[in-house]
Amino acid sequence: MGCTAHYSAAVEQHLQLLRQWTDRGWLRELDYAFVRFLADHAGDTDPLVLLAAALASHQLGRGHVCLDLADTLKDSRFALSLPPEGEEGEVQLPEEVLNSVTLHSWQRALAGSELVTGGQGSTPLVLVSGRLYLRRYWQYEQDVRSLIQLRLQQGGMTTDAERQQQLRQRLDVLFPAQAGSATDWQKVACALAAGNAFSIITGGPGTGKTTTVVKLLALLQSLSLQSSQQVLRIRLAAPTGKAAARLNESIAGALARLDLRGLPQADEVRQAISGEATTLHRLLGSRPDTRHFVHHQRNPLSLDVLVVDEASMVDLEMMASLLQALPARARLILLGDKDQLASVEAGAVLGELCRRARDGHYLPSTRQWLQAVTGEQIDDQLIDASGDLYDQAVVMLRHSHRFTADSGIGQLAEAVNDGQVAAVRQVWKQHFADLARMRVSRDDDSQLAELVVNGAVSAFTHQGQGRLRGDQPLPAPVGYRHYLNVVNQQRPALDAGHDAFDHWARQVLRAHGQFQVLCALRRGPWGIEGLNQRIAELLQKRDLLRLGKDWYPGRPVLVTKNDYSLGLMNGDIGITLMLPGERINQDGERYTGWVLRVAFPAGDGQGGIKWILPSRLKAVETVFAMTVHKSQGSEFTHTALILPETLNPILTRELVYTGITRARDWFTLASAGSDAVLHEAVERRVQRASGLRE
Repeated sequence: MGCTAHYSAAVEQHLQLLRQWTDRGWLRELDYAFVRFLADHAGDTDPLVLLAAALASHQLGRGHVCLDLADTLKDSRFALSLPPEGEEGEVQLPEEVLNSVTLHSWQRALAGSELVTGGQGSTPLVLVSGRLYLRRYWQYEQDVRSLIQLRLQQGGMTTDAERQQQLRQRLDVLFPAQAGSATDWQKVACALAAGNAFSIITGGPGTGKTTTVVKLLALLQSLSLQSSQQVLRIRLAAPTGKAAARLNESIAGALARLDLRGLPQADEVRQAISGEATTLHRLLGSRPDTRHFVHHQRNPLSLDVLVVDEASMVDLEMMASLLQALPARARLILLGDKDQLASVEAGAVLGELCRRARDGHYLPSTRQWLQAVTGEQIDDQLIDASGDLYDQAVVMLRHSHRFTADSGIGQLAEAVNDGQVAAVRQVWKQHFADLARMRVSRDDDSQLAELVVNGAVSAFTHQGQGRLRGDQPLPAPVGYRHYLNVVNQQRPALDAGHDAFDHWARQVLRAHGQFQVLCALRRGPWGIEGLNQRIAELLQKRDLLRLGKDWYPGRPVLVTKNDYSLGLMNGDIGITLMLPGERINQDGERYTGWVLRVAFPAGDGQGGIKWILPSRLKAVETVFAMTVHKSQGSEFTHTALILPETLNPILTRELVYTGITRARDWFTLASAGSDAVLHEAVERRVQRASGLRE
């Protein structure tokens, strides 16, 4: 491509239009800069090519891997992030520009451009099957598809009768038969994962993904010790520090409950499946200021089995890097909820790979093998003679142990996930004890204050009283007053020892986890920017906080970027507290007084506390309100989801479902607008443009 700064009149006109879109925030500066770069190198190209390039780049910022031309023309109103109301003015919108464009003419313009090929060469744009990619992301998709297929083609579902019998015996020990029970999908998942070099175990909250994977690791170690006397090198990882810490806790808890009696070499197996989860970035070895990692195809990871939890949060680029860094014979197991929000970055890898999981699509030969090694029956409705390789690697866990039939949270999450507005309405009519609804307003603080201070306990049936967990009374829902009372009333004396302050910090952090406000947006009165300030002021008015310019006791903060020097990961939450420390008075004399420090869980499994000087925290934000995206991998006793006054492109079924399922015992839906906002969100799915399964 030759470089030119001379544009045709039509190209110049389109560049001016794209500049106007960028100035209004409808396109990113990055998108405009990319198109300007293309125009500089091919100024005589068809303006439709530049428009497509701008939209393809813009799609990456919205999580899409590519631009689906047909879908864009079908409803071009959503080609850009929706303009703020009343700002359209004199600027042409995408639907006006594309109104006279046909799919054929758009594809023809792209096919005739020197900027575009079908994959060959090194052009910046790639057009395949009506989808336009930036080359780098097309290459990521190619890599992920080919590397997964390579693992799937390795096989592993042994037909050797003796090995099948060994597998069956161990599965029967790990999953004792229960009379009259339905198909044990955890057992099926273990068998299928043991028979594949690549597998996915998906399921909603409480379906036992962690329990399943601990038993799977026991199974794999037992088989390895039997066949080769070798202990498998197992690594556990998650996309964020918060998710990795939760995985550590879950694995430790599941391991403590694991009954290995009857399993050969049980003691050796138990010792061999312990391990500490880490972040994917740390596992691969991040290199500062670069997209590259220490571990890659030529320097693979040293492991035999890799388990990745919260895999719905893994974007396409990270999945490509991960697969390239795996040794050829290593086993990869992905865990996650296919219905949760996808990654913030481009791609919805888990969702794409699991999109047929509900209906199984298992080959008859797969069913025959699974029934032989598990004794479990696979329903005829889940069999498909034309099922593909991906289908044979995915198991969906179908029974929730957390949300029982009388759980409103479970019923509401299921109704939302199914996209059934009528079912959502019906759930609210049943007045479940663990659900509450309320209205909040910009102009009246009373309802919002009741929610964030006291947990809106009056909105729950029987004031949240009378519920049991097992045979024990379940504490009523709380708001932020609960943890701030621990901050303000239980602080040890100035001369108390270090252990006393660690104990206090653990109590504060535990109390803080009892309640969390979630929202969909970052900006505006119902985004985190508006809500965090408003909530802080409401708490100050009730003498629960004394706000400072930046740092003040009780301030909760969320880490937004990994900081390996401090041992803090993206998603970690800490609370600002007062500690004894050295101070200097006006005369320059040193004395022991109160100083501010931020307490974070140490993540050591022992309840340790990290005390961090506030000035060392460079990437944190106040977290009275947290976006639903940031809440992934977390769980709160009482979760309140605040929906804005009007529908926004980010409000989707997946977002609402993810918000609901962050709640363990209590869920409050607080609406600033009408029910239509919720209902329209439930009807809208995240449809990320991708060609991964093709």
